[in-house]
This record gives sequence, C-alpha cells and structure tokens, in this order.
Amino acid sequence: MQSLQNHFLIAMPSLNDSYFHRAVIYICEHDENGAMGLAVNQPISQLTVKQLLEKIEVASDCVNPDNLNNHVFNGGPVSPDRGFVLHSPQIPWTSSVQLSQELMVTTSKDILAVMGSDAAPEKYLLALGYSGWSAGQLEQEIVENSWLTISADPNIIFNIKPEERWEHATKQLGFAPWQLNSQIGHG
Repeated sequence: MQSLQNHFLIAMPSLNDSYFHRAVIYICEHDENGAMGLAVNQPISQLTVKQLLEKIEVASDCVNPDNLNNHVFNGGPVSPDRGFVLHSPQIPWTSSVQLSQELMVTTSKDILAVMGSDAAPEKYLLALGYSGWSAGQLEQEIVENSWLTISADPNIIFNIKPEERWEHATKQLGFAPWQLNSQIGHG
C-alpha cells in the first residue's frame, strides 16, 4: 500500500469505537513500521489554548488574545500528555517536520511561547495525544472498512467548524455521509 501521509482517515459510520466514532484523522507519518496521526475534529471540552498554556505555565507574548481562544484537540488515545501543533508552514522550531507544502507539525515547547504573538503560525491546531497503528494494522483496518481515505485538505482543518469536519471530509469523496454503510467495498 502506498503511504497515506498527508491524507485524512475518515471513520466509517459503522466504526463503533467510542474514541474514533466519526473521527477525521490527519496522517502525519505512514510507512512499513506503522502510522501516526492526529484527530482534527475532537476538541477537548472547555479547554482553550490560553487555559492550557496557563496550566503548563508557559508564558506567551500575547498581542492577539483571540488566537489563544482556539480549542485544544484530543489528537488520539496514545500519550495524551504529549502536545502536537499542526500548523501552516514557517521557519521550523526545535522539533518541526514539514508534512506538505501547506502543513507542518511541531512537538517542541518553543512554539507554545509564541502563541498569540506575531511570531505564531498563521493557522494552527494544538492537539494532546496522537493516534497510532503498528505495522500493517492500519492497512487491515482499511480492508475491514473501518476507514475511508482522501488527500488532506488544510481548509477542513483550519476553516471548518470541528463538528462539521467529518461531514465535509466525506462530501469530498463525492457522496453524502448517510450513503455510507459497512458493506462499501465488499462484493
């Protein structure tokens, strides 16, 4: 199977896992060793970036307080104490990886100190935890019709309300979500 890096995994309606129900996962890494991604449509209830920065005692040179009102997202069930910032490209931070022409991911704390300032990424999504699959596991889940895949669209990540991202992603496949069922792909 070709790499799904820079793709969305879209949970099938039949995926009844409490964490992944109607999830949209941005795949950051996918190779023969497995896959790693971030859920982009599951905000942590009542937790803003400002509140998180206060909680972990990171001072911000804030000149744009609206930028700190963004929700923090639940990126996945693995390492929920670890932070990831999916953002528009800019000069890399201590631990940044360019994922596409339009997206980078940063895992170092230095990016947090500039949130709300002119040095912050123009667009970003801050997630705690990640979604991970061991070698062959994601491929098997796709064969079992747990996930559909499409090329990632940063517009969905940054410009669509979180509660509408699953529906928007499925519509990019060319059909409405209500048309999906667990038998798609089985003949």
